[in-house]
Amino acid sequence: MLTKRMLPLLALILLLFTCSACEDIFYEPAPQTNESGTFDGLFKDDPPEVTGEILADLRVHYIDVGQGDSTLIQLPNGQTMLIDGGKQSDSQKLLDYLKGMEIKSIDFLIATHPHEDHIGGLPAVIKELDIRSIYMPRVEHTTRAFENLLLSIMDQGLSINTAKSGVNIVTLPDLQIDIVAPVGSAYNDMNNHSAVIKLTYKNKAFLFTADAEGESEKQITANIKSEVLKVGHHGGNTSTTEDFLRKVAPEIAIISCGKDNSYGHPHKELLDRLATAGAKVYRTDELGTIIITYDDGDWITIETENAIR
Repeated sequence: MLTKRMLPLLALILLLFTCSACEDIFYEPAPQTNESGTFDGLFKDDPPEVTGEILADLRVHYIDVGQGDSTLIQLPNGQTMLIDGGKQSDSQKLLDYLKGMEIKSIDFLIATHPHEDHIGGLPAVIKELDIRSIYMPRVEHTTRAFENLLLSIMDQGLSINTAKSGVNIVTLPDLQIDIVAPVGSAYNDMNNHSAVIKLTYKNKAFLFTADAEGESEKQITANIKSEVLKVGHHGGNTSTTEDFLRKVAPEIAIISCGKDNSYGHPHKELLDRLATAGAKVYRTDELGTIIITYDDGDWITIETENAIR
């Protein structure tokens, strides 16, 4: 028989059951450490060996994953990097794209921060491809997407390198890849934990900012001047501030966002700032996947999916 004393317990059970079916129901950042040690135990900080000679062009694929982020980088030394993997619902689209590019392994997989539109598709990639190394910021999130990512890493017996400012990923003649943010470790907004990556090949630089907002941008002390900028937070107005743009001084700005998305990305104020900065804007919601190739002849070429069709 159900008594009044049992009603609060029943309500709690129903709430937990309901939330267990939600993909990203909790939004507040979890504590930096896990009492069970599960998350911290995955961090080994054992960077992989960087190999290969500079034999090919640099190709950067800003993959159209709708209202999300995923960037494939084919490095000129033959290695590959994947920054984020879009939403779980776009997993197959991402896998099909990678397989279409004949990508069978990822040397450097970077999960910039624990939001589902950046990490949701990564468990499928980790399961299907040979992953050589993983970089993530040392911050947790109480969502199923984050839990799925950790489980996929553990299932494959992989470990995690800490993504934070000052970490070098690749150093070769003419090729340098560094993490320039997050500088801090205690942010109220999960977006500011985003790993921001600068890639320099010969005399051109590419900056990938994930969802980093003004607070994180302001703390970056590294030289972030870059010809190509992956605009922060899908073109949201709280990222890519005027001061940040002055430091980057981009010639090309890439925005990854979904067509007719409910957030209104990219925001008009952000587009106005980019116009004032003199950056030419390319958007995945308008152009589909965008591919930038930089060869040893100092030429940058841009292809777009809609133009190729």
